[in-house]
Amino acid sequence: MDIKLVVLDIAGTTVDENNIVYKTLQKVINNAGYKVQLDEVLMKGAGKEKYNAIIDIIKNEEYPVNSMDAKRIHSDFKIALAEAYTSFLIKPQPGVMDLFHYFKKNNIKAVLNTGYDRQTAISIINKLNWVIGETFDGLVTASDVNRNRPFPDMIFLAMQQFGITDPNKLVKVGDSCIDIEEGKNAGCALSVGITTGAQTAPQLLKANPDAIITHLNELLPLIQ
Repeated sequence: MDIKLVVLDIAGTTVDENNIVYKTLQKVINNAGYKVQLDEVLMKGAGKEKYNAIIDIIKNEEYPVNSMDAKRIHSDFKIALAEAYTSFLIKPQPGVMDLFHYFKKNNIKAVLNTGYDRQTAISIINKLNWVIGETFDGLVTASDVNRNRPFPDMIFLAMQQFGITDPNKLVKVGDSCIDIEEGKNAGCALSVGITTGAQTAPQLLKANPDAIITHLNELLPLIQ
């Protein structure tokens, strides 16, 4: 395949943060008076823009969805997550730096995308000492587009940034069903699930990925 662009999710895919985002989300939702389990948060919230994730998680618990509640929880979540990322050691996923090096050597653009807003995404990237345009080529976040996953708008924006018009030259990689759905909705040549983050292989299979991998180094044989 003539792959020109690979779009990779951040938390759980390129960054190892031990699901701290979803543990924080669970804590903040429960602090607001709801009762949700971590596996429910992972199932209903993984990969999504986080305000919409909160609404979907609460809906899943058959609570009345109050928009003021959701906005307050989202605001509390952003504060709590910033504090968690300050104290918690995050690190690159195994193999990600080799992957970036391979892409650079083979003239394949690497773009990170995420259900986080840009401010949160930048804080993670800075903590890892990654540099946009050097470590990898681009970043697209939930706050950069009008419609978030599973809509393909973040992928389309990445294509636009690098002058790529054919989605058959793209691969999308992520650790949630909604990542896979995003790639399929964009028409990517491959939509690949990875088991290093939020969801398990049986859960990822529900989105009908083109492949499921357990380590980033397994991506290379798929695109070579």
